[in-house]
Amino acid sequence: MSDESAVPETTLQFVQFLCFKTDASWRRLPQAERTHGRNAFAKVVAEAAPDITTYSYSTIGFKSDADLLLWRKGPSPLQMQEMTARLLQTGIGAYMQPTHSLFGFTRTSTYTRRHTAQEQAIDEEKRGTYLIVYPFTKTTEWYLMSKDARQGMMNEHMRIGHSYTDVSQVLLYATGLDDQEFVVAYEADDLARFQSLVIDMRATEARRYTLRDTPIVTAVHKPLQTALAMIG
Repeated sequence: MSDESAVPETTLQFVQFLCFKTDASWRRLPQAERTHGRNAFAKVVAEAAPDITTYSYSTIGFKSDADLLLWRKGPSPLQMQEMTARLLQTGIGAYMQPTHSLFGFTRTSTYTRRHTAQEQAIDEEKRGTYLIVYPFTKTTEWYLMSKDARQGMMNEHMRIGHSYTDVSQVLLYATGLDDQEFVVAYEADDLARFQSLVIDMRATEARRYTLRDTPIVTAVHKPLQTALAMIG
């Protein structure tokens, strides 16, 4: 479902998927201190709204180097950086280490005339049970092909994606901002169903031109206080 050419827009959203790993020493602190530390973290998230919208996920049991994932969106990378600094100075934040940071801007694709409901997931408030997010980079050969050749392969790619109407997608453009060119995120209520989509996608011609699409982070949508309590 993902594609990569884009036309700049006057209004772009800055979006980040940020993972944290918590030091084991946090769980050995007294219960009252941990409760206070979690509340301080949640307060920073609440105070950043509505400028920064945050969705929280637990990665416990799915990624060994992450306990918590925050999906954040807003108009300013500077505001998001300031919010991150405040989070790391809270009680639990002082025990946290950011381990994965995947970010970029939303843009209008040149491969599609209009966005489907699946591709408008960034604007939805209701989140799916599972979030799967990863960086994505194309090969140099992909960009040396004609636009028509790439369009044909993307049409095949998108036809398969659109047959999975129960799986939604968010595509971010990170070209020139980080090691990856794009960040792809999928939401699903059934992990096996999502895996079937990926298996079908890997059989398309465009797959030949994938340079890198790891690491993959799988997370479960949880209220922030629940996700923090699961850490300890």
